[in-house]
Amino acid sequence: MLKNFNRRLRNIFLAGLLVALPISLTIFILSFLFRSLDTLSPVFTHWLILLGAPLPQGYQIPFLGVIMTFVIVFLVGALTTNIFGKKLLHLWEEIIEKIPFVRRIYKGTKQVVSSFATMDTKSFTKVILIEFPRKGAHAIGFVTGKTSGEIKHLTSDNHLKIFVPTTPNPTSGFIIFAEPREFIELDMTIEEGIKFVISGGIVSPEKIRKSIKDSSV
Repeated sequence: MLKNFNRRLRNIFLAGLLVALPISLTIFILSFLFRSLDTLSPVFTHWLILLGAPLPQGYQIPFLGVIMTFVIVFLVGALTTNIFGKKLLHLWEEIIEKIPFVRRIYKGTKQVVSSFATMDTKSFTKVILIEFPRKGAHAIGFVTGKTSGEIKHLTSDNHLKIFVPTTPNPTSGFIIFAEPREFIELDMTIEEGIKFVISGGIVSPEKIRKSIKDSSV
């Protein structure tokens, strides 16, 4: 009983950490940039005055931190999409790789953000539970539509396309084809299903437990 309680507390803590850490880091970094860039307002004001702008000395430019943060993020994005920027990013990640604790935070945050950014969740219609990769074992999958063309001809009109993602990176996985009677449709939303996969099952909506329990009766 106590062991189950401790495991439950640990899972809740890990689930909270998984969700809170990327959000907290993002807020911390943006807040740091906002404050740091706002302190540069007198410098920008001085430059504008030299360029002929009718501004009093020490004028505080409103929302300068916010505007400059968006400009910097855009410039970083533009830099990292070219060859030179990619090399710099690779060098930066090699440095981070040598710092144990920072390495885990950086890689975990990057993986979560990248997964959400690159996944086309609009292609998914429902979350299902299917026997995979063998009979008796189950995996989370996402229905992407009905089969067509050659696949439909070789299977049947009832077969559906199912994407079974990998953990913790749901942008890779397996495509399988199955009839509706071969899987269990879950109540969880697409977003809940993705969180479940990314977290390795730690962030588990209560509804999935009910669906599994009902299906085993």
